This record gives sequence, C-alpha cells and structure tokens, in this order.
Amino acid sequence: MDWYDVIYKKTTFSQSHNFSVNGGTDKFNYYTSFNYLDQGGLMKLGSEGLNRYNATAKINATLTNWLKMNYSMRFDREDYKRPSSLTSGLYSDMARQGWPVLPLYDRNGYYYESWALSLASGGTDKTQTDNSYHQIGFVIEPIKNWLTHIEFNYHIKSQNRHWDKQYTYNHDVSGNPIIFDTSSNVHEDYYKENYYNFQVYSEYTRSFLEKHHFHIMGGFQAEDLKQTQFGLQTYGILIPDKPEIDMTSGLGYDGITITPSTNGSRNEWTTAGFFGRLNYDYNGKYLLEVNVRDDGTSRFRPGHQWKLFPSVSMGWNIAQEKFFQPLNDLINSLKLRASYGSLGNQNTNNWYQTYQTMSVTSSGGDWLQNGVKPNIAQAPGLVSEHLTWETIQSYDLGLDWGLLDNRLTGSFDYYIRNTKNMVGNAPELPAILGTDVPVTNNTDLRTLGWELAIGWKDQLSNGPYYSVNFNVSDARTKITRYPNNSTNSLSSYIPGRYINEIWGYQTIGIAKTQGEMDKHLSSLPNGGQDALGQNWGAGDIMYADLNGDGKISSGAYTLSDHGDLKVIGNSTPRYLFGLDLNANYKSFDMRIFLQGVMKRDYWIGGNYLFGATSGGQWWSVGITKVKDYFRDANTWSVQNGYQTENVDAYLPRPLYSDKNVQTQTRYLQNAAYIRLKNMQIGYTIPSELTSHLGISNLRIFFSGENLLTGTKLAKQFDPETISSYSGNGYPLSKTFSFGLSVTF
Repeated sequence: MDWYDVIYKKTTFSQSHNFSVNGGTDKFNYYTSFNYLDQGGLMKLGSEGLNRYNATAKINATLTNWLKMNYSMRFDREDYKRPSSLTSGLYSDMARQGWPVLPLYDRNGYYYESWALSLASGGTDKTQTDNSYHQIGFVIEPIKNWLTHIEFNYHIKSQNRHWDKQYTYNHDVSGNPIIFDTSSNVHEDYYKENYYNFQVYSEYTRSFLEKHHFHIMGGFQAEDLKQTQFGLQTYGILIPDKPEIDMTSGLGYDGITITPSTNGSRNEWTTAGFFGRLNYDYNGKYLLEVNVRDDGTSRFRPGHQWKLFPSVSMGWNIAQEKFFQPLNDLINSLKLRASYGSLGNQNTNNWYQTYQTMSVTSSGGDWLQNGVKPNIAQAPGLVSEHLTWETIQSYDLGLDWGLLDNRLTGSFDYYIRNTKNMVGNAPELPAILGTDVPVTNNTDLRTLGWELAIGWKDQLSNGPYYSVNFNVSDARTKITRYPNNSTNSLSSYIPGRYINEIWGYQTIGIAKTQGEMDKHLSSLPNGGQDALGQNWGAGDIMYADLNGDGKISSGAYTLSDHGDLKVIGNSTPRYLFGLDLNANYKSFDMRIFLQGVMKRDYWIGGNYLFGATSGGQWWSVGITKVKDYFRDANTWSVQNGYQTENVDAYLPRPLYSDKNVQTQTRYLQNAAYIRLKNMQIGYTIPSELTSHLGISNLRIFFSGENLLTGTKLAKQFDPETISSYSGNGYPLSKTFSFGLSVTF
C-alpha cells in the first residue's frame, strides 16, 4: 500500500460564485453582494470540506447639506468538517505507521486495524463559525472643510463545534465485529466574541495664498473585546448515527460510569487612545506630516497602561523644483522621503499576564478521599507587575520616481526598526526557584532592511498593452539587549547575535569503511566522537574537530564554550521577491505572478529526512525519499541479496540513535525557492455580441495556482509549509480554476 495515495485524493473539486448589485444617486446609493464557496477536502477517508457564505450590504446617504450617513453590514458563515482523527498526529503517523506491508482491508473487505480505520469510521468533527460585522458612521460638516467623523463598529463572532468519537471495530475471519477502540464520546464547544470599536475625530483643511496647504486632525478611539467559551463532553454513544449529548449513556465500554468533562471561561480586554495629525504641503514640493498617539490598555497594571507614540515624516518633490524642470520630459516625478515613527505592541500570551491566577480543577486530585477525587487548586506562577508596552521605533529613508511619461516607476526604502522593551524569553535562573521565571520587558532588537519596487507599463503601437512589476526586500534582525550575559547560552537570545542562527557541526563526510572511520577517530585522541554516540563504524558521520581539542562535542553550549559547533546558517528568509507580468491584446488578457525567497537555510533533521532516529522502530519512516542510505557488504539486506551496496549514499546508515543526525553542514537544507503562484488567461467576448442580451461585459477565464516550483529542498518537503509539522503537514494544493464573469 502507498499510504499517501490511500489517504489523499489526487484532485478535489471546488466552486465559488459571486453576485453583486449597486446603484442609486449622488445623495443615496447602495451596494450589496453575495458569495458562496464550496471547497472540497483532500482526504479520501472520512468526510472533509468547507462551505462558506458571505453577504455584504452598504448604504450611503446625504441627509442634509451638512450631514452624511453610511452603514455597512457583512455576514459570513463557515461550515467546516473533517474526520475526528484528522489531527496533527496524523502527519507523523502516516510516515511512521504507514508501512507498505500494512494492508488497508482484511480479506473480507473490512478496514484493517490502523489509523485509516479511525479516519473512515471514527467520527466527524464539525465547526460552524458565524461572523457579523456592523459599521455605522456620520460625517458632520457645519463649516466648509471642517469635518467631524463619528464611527461605531461592532463585530460578533460565534462558533459552535461538535465532534463525536465512535467505537471502531475489526472483524474476525467470519466477519464478526471485534472491538478495537473502546472509547466513544460526544463533545460540544461554544465560543463567542463581542468586539466594539468606537472612534470620533475631527479634521480641518485650509489653504493660504494657493501654496500653503494645511490639514489638522484629532480624535479618540476605544475598543473592547469580551470572550465567552464553554465545552461539555459525555461518553458512551448509544446510536452511532445520532451522536448527541442527550443520546449518550455516560458509561465506558466496560460499563463503568465516566464523569462528564466540562470547561468554561470569560475574558475581556479594553484599549483606549487619543490621536492627532498635522499635514503641511507647500506648493506640492515640501511635505510634512506629524502624528501622535497616546494609547492605554487594560492588560497592564495602573502606572504602566499608557504610552505616548509620536511619528513624523517629510517629503521633497524634487521634480517640482524650477531647477529640475529641464529634466521633466525624462524624469516626471522624483520624491525623497524620510520618516520616524513609533508604535506600541502589547505582546502578551494570556489575558491577564500581570496578575497571579490560580487554576481550580474539579475532581482533579490524584488520591481518592472518601472514594472520590477531591477538587484541587494549583499555586499561581510568578508574574511581573511592571510589564508594559513594547515600543517599535522605525526610521525610513525612501525615494520614489517616475520616468519616461511615468512608464518606468519605482521606489526604494531603507529602514531601521528598533524594538524596545520587547517581552523576551524568561532569563535562566537556578532550578531551585521551583517555578517558571516570569516574562518581562527584557529584550531589545534591531532590524535593518530595504525594499525595492520597479515597474514598467507601456502600450505598443500595434495595440498590445503590457506591464512588468518586480519587488524585492531583505531584512535581518539582531538582538541588542537581553539578560543572558552570565551564560550566553546558545539556546536563548544572545546580545549582538542575529536571531534564527543555526549552530551545527562541520561534516567531513560518511566513512565508507571501518578503516576510514578508525583513522578519523585516531585523530581525536581525547575522546573521539563519544560525546555524540558509541560504536562508530562504516556508514557513520565523521565530524570536524574545529577547536582542535582532540574530541567532538558541543562544549557547554554557550557562546564562550561551544566546542566544535559553529554558525552554519540562518533560517530567516532573505531576499523575498515577486514578479507580476500583465498583458492584454484586443479581447485577451493574461497575468503571471511569481514569488519566492532567494536565500534561506533550514535544518529539518528528524525521521522525515533520515528515516530512522533515536525514536526507535515505531518512529521510523519508510517514504521513498529516505532510501538513498549507506549500505555495504556487511549490511543485512545486501548479504541476503535484497539490495545492492550504496557506499556513496546521501544518508548515513539508519540507526536507532541520533549520533548521525546531529545538526550539521551536510544535511542543512537550502530552502530558497521560486514558485509560479498564479497564472490567469482571460477572454472578453466583444460587446456587440452580448449587448442585445443586456450584458455589458462577459469574460471567461482560466486560472492556475502553485503550478511550478523550483527549489533545491529535499523533495519530501515544500518550501512554504516546511515549518509546519516537521515539513509534513496538510499538503499545499495546486489549483486549476475555470470561471465566468458577467456584468449587466
């Protein structure tokens, strides 16, 4: 059995339909739209798919000559279902348990004992999510050019999740069911969010002497989010086709009562802020903008809740200067920009980060008291009462240009971004503390980066129009402050070092013979490679002694004592780029969009790359991409004639050990890639053929996504999903779409 072929479909069908209507007058106009999406899943076993419904309505009305109103509403519903056992564990189980010799069915045609059995008949997980958005706004203009805006936004999110876990059965030779999984339950989850956002701001615009243009604005904003959630799980489904809470017995398969499990909580956070802006424009040449925000949040303690965030930007439109006019025929626009700005970030991973919270659990004790488990409460962890806003300070210098009648346009930005008082990793303290160290505002980092965008658009004399747009950017981030100076452990932030550094060993190669390995070990008289493992031989990795101490080790794994480790790469994506090509001729149009990353190192390791690790037999994987492993005349499969020797293999010999799978240069992956992200070809039917039907525009099109990928990454991994589930998550789909667009 090819278990990936058993589990995943080669193709699945999806459809999307959009409908919109608009109309009205200058004083009253409306817009409404509806969208339906039916997206099939890629799972062959069990039921999987997504349905989504969207509806939008907008109204704009001029009530008087000084008062305008606008209202918009959007509703969307998502219905998603999947097999209950389709969890993150499936992605590892497919590779480690999907042995080719494991049958899918027994000889009578029933599913054989495996996780495929639970996918096919182990229950369904259904989630329905509703989002309702309402926005109402008023624009008041009592005096010309003085506008006051009052806006209120309200978002309701409701989510109901129902999943059931069914008993699963194998069958004996006569076809009689034999219980396999003795657990069945029904679970209901309810989640609701209420989000309010209110803002009022007033702005005034005034010009003097036709050259001086001012705009001033000030306002207030407040938001509040309330969350409610609870869940219930009961056991013992009575009728498999009716998995409801009311139709469970509360008993296990053995007839013993199982106490239902419950959960529930309420949370809330609130922010408020005052803001202001001043714009000045002198004759379109000199531009100035000053902003200031004063934000407060409920997540921090009094005295640490409010923070002021100013920003300023300036621009010089050089092309408007008199001395530049002789070049205007060639250079149509040229603007130099400079800016400084600061923003705040709350960056907390729980709702009440600065308060000690005590968890209370019903029947959570480990020891019976009077025949039952007692209720328990756990001592709260340590917190920092002084936790406050992170401050992100950005400095930017930019240049915009337009040449040759603005056919050649572009922009370049160089920026420095300082993150001050970032909530960083908790510093290391002795284990005698007895609890986790609280997070604090203990880290500063600096990002240096640049962005370049170039575009060309033109129309040829014989009619075709085309455009080319290219953008590329790069950034690197370095830690500038962190309380790790005492140890400088490589597992934590280190001041002066770039984030995402990959420390590893320098690989000499794979020993092709025992003699080659013995010779290598003899050059390491002070311990050889024993710090990494034992019984070194043919097919094992030979590591380089970089510090010359006669042994291979990672030392104390600190910056001052890292043994033979060195920086072998960095997992930060570098030189991100996109290329957008557009063309149309007569009734045909075409678009091609490519994107990618020019430089990225990535260490995967683990069984998906090496096949076998210290996880042992039951965590080994048998995918074809790990078959290029070392084999010599002493290998069992070679001795018995099942395979030929492969002493020039890419992978070392497979062992239930991690000694050969240490982070190292030989197996560091090059995760750079280029991908044809989208290609679309369309044809608009001439209006003279459709106008008599009341159709003003009729276009048919073909679109493809993720069509081609170029990468040096190992073939079992995808460069865009490599970070999920050790690179073996839900597959990225290649999509082909055929569509019709009609305008009446």
